[in-house]
Amino acid sequence: MRENVIRLTLCAMLIALCSSAHAQQPKKVSRIGVLSPGSSGPSPLLDAFRQGLRELGYVERQNIAIEYRFAEAKLERLSELAAELVRLKVDVIITINATASRAAKNVTMTIPIVFTWVADLLELVASLARPGANITGLTTIAWDLSGKRLELLKEAVPGVSRVGVLWNSANPTATRVFREMEEASPRVGVRIHPMGVGDPDELQKAFEVATKERVGGLFVIEEAVMASYRTRVLGLASKYRLPTGSQYQLLQK
Repeated sequence: MRENVIRLTLCAMLIALCSSAHAQQPKKVSRIGVLSPGSSGPSPLLDAFRQGLRELGYVERQNIAIEYRFAEAKLERLSELAAELVRLKVDVIITINATASRAAKNVTMTIPIVFTWVADLLELVASLARPGANITGLTTIAWDLSGKRLELLKEAVPGVSRVGVLWNSANPTATRVFREMEEASPRVGVRIHPMGVGDPDELQKAFEVATKERVGGLFVIEEAVMASYRTRVLGLASKYRLPTGSQYQLLQK
């Protein structure tokens, strides 16, 4: 259901943004830029996006071109990659998470930007009523549900008293979600063990320490970079026998 909402919403916005160009130049092949802080590996989000385009009659390398730019977890590269898309004169830029969205917004005031996976919409627009500028998209409102997500994990794992929270420590929004979850933990009746990582090589150590601290369950704060680690996270959670929850179920095989 979540993937269908993302797919249809992104595609609807894309068609709306590009419709005038199609009307004026019917033979033009529109070019979409995709800017992601994650890796170029398998992505359920991008798969859903491409499928939605196909359902609307837009087929990659036939009547539409997609320029992909992946930062491979090196967030400092996003500004450079966003500038590349601007130089390519793409018709619209799809950004995945707030950091990529800010990078795109900083390099163009004219190319439409459609963002997804953004926790705080007001980081990017003037207001909900009057967003302004050349940017629109979807928000996850991630932190408001932090306590409820802990409650659900506790219901799924009766008796759990200590929960490890795994997140990308280089992402300010993910760190904010962690802080909100940490604040909600006394009300839920669990203790939080922080597992912030800035690099996939840190994952093994994070799980080893969590096991020594007798963590009984794991919650993954998902965003584009963490989702690109899904195979390793799932493998380590299985190895250490940690029941695992996340916001969007993107970590499922």
